[in-house]
Amino acid sequence: MDTLESLTNKINNAKALDFGDIISNSIDFFKKVWLKGFLVILILMACGFVVGLLFSFIGLGVQGNPFLEGFNLNSYYDFYFSNIIYNIPQGILVSTLTLALLSSFYRICKQVYLKENITEDYFYFFKKEYSSRLLMLGIIYTGIGTLAQLMFIIPYLYVFVPLSYFAIVFANNPHLTEMEVVKASFRIGNKKWLITFGTMFVTGILAMLGILGCVIGLLFTMSIVYLPVFFIYKDIVGFDGASEIDQIGVRDDSDY
Repeated sequence: MDTLESLTNKINNAKALDFGDIISNSIDFFKKVWLKGFLVILILMACGFVVGLLFSFIGLGVQGNPFLEGFNLNSYYDFYFSNIIYNIPQGILVSTLTLALLSSFYRICKQVYLKENITEDYFYFFKKEYSSRLLMLGIIYTGIGTLAQLMFIIPYLYVFVPLSYFAIVFANNPHLTEMEVVKASFRIGNKKWLITFGTMFVTGILAMLGILGCVIGLLFTMSIVYLPVFFIYKDIVGFDGASEIDQIGVRDDSDY
């Protein structure tokens, strides 16, 4: 069971990663988990729809439209900043649900990769022992994202990478405190920012090919975007939580 100190040591001593290997591994592994990823995307969309409907009903969320009376820079700035603030409660709820579902997805991916007995529990981290920590992580995630958005595009592009590691770090280290998860995620994100952003960008383009399937195909392809983070974490930290028996027969990276 990794501590923050042992995670930090692994991150600091991480080997150089190969861009092509991460993309290739993600594509090959996607063929194994595409249906599981599809179900996660479907659940995420359903949750997003319900949350959006709820906040629309109670009168929170998007405020006005700056383009109804022609474009005005001041109106646009007011619209941009006010909506970031108004959407904080909704963002916290959506972030918490997303982190819980993605953590469950990564747990399933780990079982598939290690050839363990697969328990397709997409709501595994909705259990009581995880709920309060995931809510706090959702608050932190939303707080960091909101501050970055208030500073416009470039800061948000930067923090997007470390934020992407919240779910994979939590899924493999649910014993860590919220701040330890945040620190580990930012250390991985800072250490491997460029390769993370690049591989997610490429897999994002591949995911967009789902548009060719009458748009609904996106639901089947979108989950590939989450796989580079899975393989980067595997190569940097590994899955030490697995027993030696579980590791028997696990494929080498060269098999992907």
